[in-house]
Amino acid sequence: MFLKCTDFSNLCSKSLHQMIRYTPSNQLSIVEFKTPFQLHLDRQNRWVKLAAAIPWDSLAQIYYRCMSADKGAPSLDARIVIGSLIIKHKLKLDDREVVETIRENMYLQYFLGLSS
Repeated sequence: MFLKCTDFSNLCSKSLHQMIRYTPSNQLSIVEFKTPFQLHLDRQNRWVKLAAAIPWDSLAQIYYRCMSADKGAPSLDARIVIGSLIIKHKLKLDDREVVETIRENMYLQYFLGLSS
């Protein structure tokens, strides 16, 4: 069974979504992001602003169109996949550097929808 656009809105509430992982963008809060030493993220940071400007749910819907909800290996969260590609091209990095840069930068982690 492949997902249709109309099925996506129900995806997060159904038990079938174990194969397709996605955290809706409305669950992110800059205040709730956990940082070392209780620092707070700067709302004016370019990655925080870009995260707010991107229509994550719409992009995830497109990303999941050709995926099966009940077959195959579980997917990575669409925001992590799409966000990593944006980081890669925006910073002109190779794949390994993208991973290392994300590990080292809490703003990029926030951009990808991670909670800490």
